[in-house]
Amino acid sequence: MPSPMPLYGYARVSTTDQDLGLQEAALRAAGCDVIRTEKKSGTTREGRTELATLLDFLRAGDTLVVTRVDRLARSIGDLQDVVRALKAKGVALRATEQPIDTSTAAGKAFLDMLGLFAEFETNLRRERQMEGIAAAKARGVYKGKGRKPTIDAAEVQRLHAEGKLGPAAIAKRLGIGRASVYRVLGKPEAIKAEPAPG
Repeated sequence: MPSPMPLYGYARVSTTDQDLGLQEAALRAAGCDVIRTEKKSGTTREGRTELATLLDFLRAGDTLVVTRVDRLARSIGDLQDVVRALKAKGVALRATEQPIDTSTAAGKAFLDMLGLFAEFETNLRRERQMEGIAAAKARGVYKGKGRKPTIDAAEVQRLHAEGKLGPAAIAKRLGIGRASVYRVLGKPEAIKAEPAPG
């Protein structure tokens, strides 16, 4: 049974070679007469002019319909921003492939649960990342973001013990800085004293 509230559809694909046809067909079947479409990445709302037009146009009592909420946003934060904007205007959000309909208590609850799960997943990922970094640091193998591979302290000591190579030559052979060699050898004060290799 069609809804008495005006239904407006929004369809989006990320790249120009993807087809909007399936989304449009689903939105028409859901009762949308007006459907705005665009081929833009969902990672940001910038440049998504069709969505901006639709959000400006919608009035109290209208319903915005999408096939899935990831057509609107790629992060739960972005989705919550859209939902808040719609709520402030008195506009409901409905998804044809998910049990989301913010005009009903059950639909609102499901959307809230999605938000909680996404936040939980983000926190878990951050926690796992921090645990991994701590474990790597404990093993002496933490590289950090964009840094060169960890210095092999044992190799620096071995080459130094052989007595054939100076700190600058060891650094060159291992592809690390002289300062790193001096730190491993416990002679940071020697960094300034030794001239850079010509």
